[in-house]
Amino acid sequence: MQQEKFFIDEVYMNQLLNQAKQVSDAEIERILDKADRFEGLQHEEVAALLMAEKPEHWDRIFRIAGKIKEHIYGERVVLFAPLYVSDYCVNKCEYCGFNCDNQFERRQLTMDEIRKEVEILEKMGHKRLAIEAGEDPKNCPIEYILECIRTIYDMKFENGEIRRANVNIAATTVENYKKLLDIGIGTYILFQETYHKETYERVHVAGPKKNYRYHTTAFDRAMEAGIEDVGGGVLFGLYDYRFEVLGLMLHNEHLEEMFGVGFHTISVPRICDADGVDRVRYKYAVDDESFKKIVAIIRLAVPFTGMIISTRETAEMRAELIKMGISQVSAASSVEVGGYAMREKKGSQFSVADERSAKEVIYWLMDEGLIPSFCTACYRKCRTGDRFMSLAKSGNIKNVCLPNALMTLKEYTLDYGDPVFNEKAEAIIADKVRNIENDKIQALVLENLARMDAGERDLYI
Repeated sequence: MQQEKFFIDEVYMNQLLNQAKQVSDAEIERILDKADRFEGLQHEEVAALLMAEKPEHWDRIFRIAGKIKEHIYGERVVLFAPLYVSDYCVNKCEYCGFNCDNQFERRQLTMDEIRKEVEILEKMGHKRLAIEAGEDPKNCPIEYILECIRTIYDMKFENGEIRRANVNIAATTVENYKKLLDIGIGTYILFQETYHKETYERVHVAGPKKNYRYHTTAFDRAMEAGIEDVGGGVLFGLYDYRFEVLGLMLHNEHLEEMFGVGFHTISVPRICDADGVDRVRYKYAVDDESFKKIVAIIRLAVPFTGMIISTRETAEMRAELIKMGISQVSAASSVEVGGYAMREKKGSQFSVADERSAKEVIYWLMDEGLIPSFCTACYRKCRTGDRFMSLAKSGNIKNVCLPNALMTLKEYTLDYGDPVFNEKAEAIIADKVRNIENDKIQALVLENLARMDAGERDLYI
């Protein structure tokens, strides 16, 4: 019996990229016209843009990326924080600080330590977390992750609670994904690291993660289990970024074909220094200009997919990338297990370039003319999977996202702000509410803002 063709075909991908060098200027312009209409791109069209060389083409790519970001996502930027719960790992991945060969004292947070971390994060204003853990079936089994999530959701504070826990853990079974679904996770996140199989097997020296096929098909199993929102990404710098972006697009199309919806989010980390990791060893390490190209092309290709950047990047780089497509950023991140309580320096998975506090990041976003958002409404209104994408593609998503962003910013002022911060935020809220075009939505937002002043919380559309 002939084996079904795998959706990542390296021979085909390399041929496509080589052929794309010959694409005419007229074809490039056709592709860009299509992107300019917010229609997204097929992987063949993405390949053509990846191989584009003329400055005028890149000027237009960047302009369209900015236009898409403004039209679909407006001024809102969603905030989240990672929560590292265990650095035990049985994998030997040469790019990662959790590499099992690295010698440092491993930790797994107790539930009391989880509560302390979450309490600190909630005091920063965070409502959305991404749970992170190394892969170790003995020291970090799925039951431990489920207990962590249960502990987080059970915590209630004077000013609210963590309302959404995304999960970034190793590829696992359909059965385990069903357990994550049943406990109420948000998005299941998994980085492919690299789609180039030879490179994948070389950098994953040993451990269960070395199984390329099992790892690459993890989202199939997650979606078979009923998880509707999955978040992909690669670690740019392990292999040629053009090949990696094309791999992301083929993976997205595969999920759309099989399950009716592709990536909910795409993260764009790039290789950086960490314990036991030296960036200069990687010949495919991505420079700043290429990194901007990556973000811009992905934004053109999948205009309705959220894009995430972490504190790996500097404040200056994050500001530039937000303008051309990034819609979610982490704030005041710690990448150590227990780091929010102790800010330990050892055992970090990667270095942090943006070390500002959560409030400083929020101030900065407002100074940039943006609206910090702590919204988690879509997950509690069942706007997930294809339902979210249908709403986004209809253009009606702006009728919920901007109002919800404004209401979460109002909530932040009431519970965490100071007089100077509140004056600035209230002026932004008043201005943006006046500009809501839908009269019914505007009236509802004004009503909810008044209810929040009276003591209510967690109001959303």
